[in-house]
Amino acid sequence: MAFIDFLAFQEALLLIAAVMVGYVGVSAFFAMYRNDAAGVTNALRSGAVPIGAVGLIATALAVWAETTWPFPATMAAYNIFFTDVYLLFGLTLVVLAVTMALNLKLAYAGMFALVAGAITMGYGWNGYILHMTKEPLETFLLYLAFGGVGVFSFPATVMTDHFLAHPDGTAFVFGSSYATPRARPSIQGASRAVQPVVPGMAPPQADATPTVRAKFHLPVYVSAYTWVFLGIVGLAAYAAFAYLLATVPGHLMSAP
Repeated sequence: MAFIDFLAFQEALLLIAAVMVGYVGVSAFFAMYRNDAAGVTNALRSGAVPIGAVGLIATALAVWAETTWPFPATMAAYNIFFTDVYLLFGLTLVVLAVTMALNLKLAYAGMFALVAGAITMGYGWNGYILHMTKEPLETFLLYLAFGGVGVFSFPATVMTDHFLAHPDGTAFVFGSSYATPRARPSIQGASRAVQPVVPGMAPPQADATPTVRAKFHLPVYVSAYTWVFLGIVGLAAYAAFAYLLATVPGHLMSAP
């Protein structure tokens, strides 16, 4: 079977995945800001199909590339340097998509992404110091950005799980939803108890403890971390887009 260099298409999948993860993240964040657990669940389930499709295609391409050994002499390192981490990329998307579609605990997919991201950054650093590509710095930044998305996704999934585990809206409520009863009888209540009863008039009623609902607000650390995470996703999307623009002309001019 003849070798086909689909590196540009792989980079396009990187870009699509980053955009989709960012869009799902923004949608889920604004739903959390409104204290809308159903909106978070809907955003996750809706994003599962496109993310899963990209993951399946990426996984299939990576498996094919892993078993195509060796690549041409000018690309001998691609099997290790590119396809190892690309297979992790595809598997991470598949695991994430299944988790989102079935409404499972996101933290497990986040842990998978964390480990895969750390491995990706390790590959990128070694590729940089060994000058394995014509653009070692740009390649390292690409690996660093996508590895960062994986690493920073774990705390994001933990916070999302915590929010969804409290459908009553008390995930980040500080204080109880209802006022607690007083531990001691008030002086006013005691004085009313000894007041004389006037014939023809109803006895005075003791003041009922008012029901006070605590106002929901998303903690600052949740909002700050979410925007940091989305910023890293944006950097990954930009890195993939820039890398794709640099790759496409050469592939079109010298197609196999």
